[in-house]
Amino acid sequence: MAFTLIKNGTLIDGNGGQPIVDAAVLVKDNVIQATGKLADIQVPSENVTEVDANGGFILPGFIDTHVHMMFEVGPVEKQVTTPFSYRFYQATQFMKRTLDAGITTVRDAGGTDAGVKQAIEDGIVPGPRMQISITPLTITGGHGDSWMRSGVDLTLHGYPGSPDGLCDGVEEVTKKVREVLRAGADVIKVHATGGVLSPTDHPEFTQYSQEELAVMVREAAYRRGLKVMAHAQGKEGIKNAVLAGIHSIEHGIFIDDEVANLMVQHGTYLVPTLLAPVSVLENAEASGSMPEYGVQKCREVVEYHKESIALAYQAGVKIAMGTDAGVMAHGTNLRELGLMCEIGMSPMESIVATTKTAAECMGWEDQIGTVEAGKLADIVITSTDPLTDIRSLENNDNIVAVFKDGELVKNKLNKVPATSN
Repeated sequence: MAFTLIKNGTLIDGNGGQPIVDAAVLVKDNVIQATGKLADIQVPSENVTEVDANGGFILPGFIDTHVHMMFEVGPVEKQVTTPFSYRFYQATQFMKRTLDAGITTVRDAGGTDAGVKQAIEDGIVPGPRMQISITPLTITGGHGDSWMRSGVDLTLHGYPGSPDGLCDGVEEVTKKVREVLRAGADVIKVHATGGVLSPTDHPEFTQYSQEELAVMVREAAYRRGLKVMAHAQGKEGIKNAVLAGIHSIEHGIFIDDEVANLMVQHGTYLVPTLLAPVSVLENAEASGSMPEYGVQKCREVVEYHKESIALAYQAGVKIAMGTDAGVMAHGTNLRELGLMCEIGMSPMESIVATTKTAAECMGWEDQIGTVEAGKLADIVITSTDPLTDIRSLENNDNIVAVFKDGELVKNKLNKVPATSN
């Protein structure tokens, strides 16, 4: 039995309330035992490791509900010439950078299989706790189908542990959901519309019918009690997804009042990924590595995207933070918070979106998302005040300590933790 006492900090617990100054958090093994003023916490007399926050800010571990942990978008030449197994070794760097940014939990929106998740859980490699979708479902010719009109096909048509995601019609969709569940998916991911980085469609293109989407929801719910997340950018595709019972809308580029009200009525979550189109344009300008069809579509939609998320926020849609990391560099996730504030959210609201609401979106609100007694000890210490400067979190040097499941996985504090006996 071991205790950790984090002290000398200001606690922002993820619930959205007033921060607690001169705060402390007592952890037993990997579970939070008590929070509040240090003077009000009964600290054991032995086996306590003290961590001095040095006047910093104590927050829940951050959650990104939309990442692609197994890749970062780069030049096509590298994609087609790199050996398949290389991506697994490269992903260890992506996962470490994610932890260093204070992201202790992710929902992977495609590309990561059960072996990667198990390697993290078994302690073979460091990484965030995960929910995985394994492979997104997509129609022939839709977002996720990387067949080029030259005849070259860049689509990864499955491998052991990751089924091919292409499926059309109710029968194929039914079987494909079952295959993905069999492979160990925690959530089903579907491309309900076209997208920016797909070669033969457009974000406004509607893909699966409402009937096909409802089959996915049914199969996930009946067989495992799981949810479905939908890449959905065009209005009609978003409507179809919401009416079919989809749990969360990813991206939501073309939301209007009707769609926003539907989402509120159905309790549908929105994961904005405002950083995704911004990063595509930045990368295109900096390196020229983005395909021109993707850059052009980004230019078309980036302002619509901001306006739609602002509208949804004002309508009261539940917003969970997600970035599409992999489209941009892993470890830059917290840039999303500043973009969320630009569309009208307060710094505190953006923090809640990436802690409490994100945990609720993942169905893990009883385990993570807030710094409260009984929750797992996923805790971040920052050297800057995110409520006065939310963009300070974009600099990973300001994330000075990260606890995941009670383990100190990043420590840049000035003082070395001391143990009392």
